Parts: sequence; C-alpha cells; structure tokens
Amino acid sequence: MNTEHTLAIVKPDGVGKRLIGEVISRYEKEGLEIVALRMIKLSKREAKGFYAVHSDKHFFDSLTDFMSSGPVVVAVLAGENAISRNRQLMGATNPKEAAEGTIRRDFADGIEQNVVHGSDSPENAAIEINYFFPGIQLVHTS
Repeated sequence: MNTEHTLAIVKPDGVGKRLIGEVISRYEKEGLEIVALRMIKLSKREAKGFYAVHSDKHFFDSLTDFMSSGPVVVAVLAGENAISRNRQLMGATNPKEAAEGTIRRDFADGIEQNVVHGSDSPENAAIEINYFFPGIQLVHTS
C-alpha cells in the first residue's frame, strides 16, 4: 500500500461559488481522508511564497493576485496514491481539456480560476503541506 499525503486547495473562486462542501465531498467519496483543514486569506506575499517555483513565469503576478483575492481552504489529504487520485479528481489545469465529471470541468471558469490546486509530486506535497501546516500533527481517523 502506497499511503501518501497531498495538499489540496479550494481556490478563491471555489470558495466564492460556495463549492467547499462539494469539493470536500468528492475527496471523501474517492476514499481520501482529510487529515488537516483550515480556511485562510493569503496575503500577496504569502501567495508569492507559495508559488515561488513559478516566479519566472508570465502568469506569476496574475496567479498570485488571484490567490490573494479572497479566502482559500487548504487541506491535507491522505490515502493510497493520494497525489494521483486527487489530480484525477481535479482534472486538467485547463477546464476545457479536463475530463467529464472532474472538479475543473464541472466548475472552473479558466486556467487560473480553476477552483482547486493539488500537489503534483511527493516532493512538492511535502513542501506545500509544510507551507500551510508547519509542525502540525496530521490527524488520521482510520
């Protein structure tokens, strides 16, 4: 069994559309366990810190403006192959290319305003989880 942890974010557009419960329900229906959860409002500086890996990309400023535009919900998901399972649930970054029934296909408005974020590798998951939940104990219910 390959139990992993991954970071998931309901972005400002998802929070604004009142999709928090829907997104969390999809995680749980997929069998992913929520082991940490909180709602926060990122400052521009915090958004830049989180997305520092993209600081040289043309979309960096607009992405960090968007991510600091309203509250987000950050969660740590746990389960067998949690990273790949969450990425399948989310769908492609571009909602027009996302598979039917994925979160982004069902709810996203565009490439940046695509409702959710999820870690793309075990290494990035560890970094991202620590960014939002430094030193916090993850609570497993099973």
